[in-house]
Amino acid sequence: MAKTNPFEFLQQVRTETSKVTWPTRKETMITTVMVLLMVVASALFFLAADQILSWVVGLVLGLG
Repeated sequence: MAKTNPFEFLQQVRTETSKVTWPTRKETMITTVMVLLMVVASALFFLAADQILSWVVGLVLGLG
């Protein structure tokens, strides 16, 4: 594979980035909000699961 000089590399990078379809501001905001909602939902689920399992283990071991 032939080596390219830094100038050619930067030109190739610029050409490739011009081909990228960048998301709009609205799409970015909607995606960000959805990710945050999923993080909160996951955190609440794992909190509830942890509390329930902790309670069950306490009952089984006679600590509760």
